[in-house]
Amino acid sequence: MNPDILKEIITHKMPFGKYKDWLIADLPISYLEWFQRKGMPPGKLGMWLATVYEIKLNGLEDILFELKKRFSNPS
Repeated sequence: MNPDILKEIITHKMPFGKYKDWLIADLPISYLEWFQRKGMPPGKLGMWLATVYEIKLNGLEDILFELKKRFSNPS
């Protein structure tokens, strides 16, 4: 996996829908499950959503928490 993807999901916001302007990393699993059933959007957004879905599905949300902490408090 490209490490830039992880940085992108904690810095980019959802461009549309019920959770417009939420960080991709902060989207609720129920919303990501809905996309998984209906089909992820094409392009980078779909890749970001699928990545966050897999992270949350596998109980690895601490990764997102740590990344957000690191990128919001650069040393």
